[in-house]
Amino acid sequence: MARVTLQVLDGADRGAVFTDVVTPLTIGREEGNTIQLNDERISRFHVKIQEDQGKVVLTDLESTNGTRVNGLDTQLRILQVGDLIAVGRSTLLFGAREEIADRVEVLRALGARAPSDSMVEKATGPMESRAQRVDESVGGIDLHWGSDSIGFPGTLHLPGPPDLPEGLTPAQAAQVVEMLEYFHLRTRALLHGAIAPDGDGPIAIERQRWHELIDLQAQIAQYLRRIGEAT
Repeated sequence: MARVTLQVLDGADRGAVFTDVVTPLTIGREEGNTIQLNDERISRFHVKIQEDQGKVVLTDLESTNGTRVNGLDTQLRILQVGDLIAVGRSTLLFGAREEIADRVEVLRALGARAPSDSMVEKATGPMESRAQRVDESVGGIDLHWGSDSIGFPGTLHLPGPPDLPEGLTPAQAAQVVEMLEYFHLRTRALLHGAIAPDGDGPIAIERQRWHELIDLQAQIAQYLRRIGEAT
């Protein structure tokens, strides 16, 4: 079982720190949760955090107002040190101050790019000042959250593809391969229909291909929802 630390950055319980909490744990507004928050917009049992195969996994427990990690709606998510978890009017920072400081030093050593203040505000919500926004000074180290190329708030770790799941049975591995192959083939067909002009102008695709791309995105969203509901 993993031990995790969660710091409340915003909300009625702002400033509370839950240190070395043993997983699995739940967060909600009622007694019986491992972490009970005073927030009427949080569901009775809002999220669950557990360890699975060496990863710390957050699961939204079909909450009324949903859960956001780093500004993105989330049903199921592997957590990384420095992730921002928004539930109701509360924002929690995943990781102890020392863990985050160590991670920042690793990123600095590797030359990670820091986003603009406006990008951080997308992840944390508008605040009156930099210090109030995230309590960003951790042992004298300013925290910066990475971002991807299309403007979504990222996480405090190096950008890159996620790890493949480990410990799959042969049947589960075959299912994963089948899903990836399906999306790969559909994406390749869409890319082959793109029209690329000379120079650096925008690439165009036919309207039918555009609708196929939207349909593909919808299918991925449905897969993500079904996987979240099955856990």
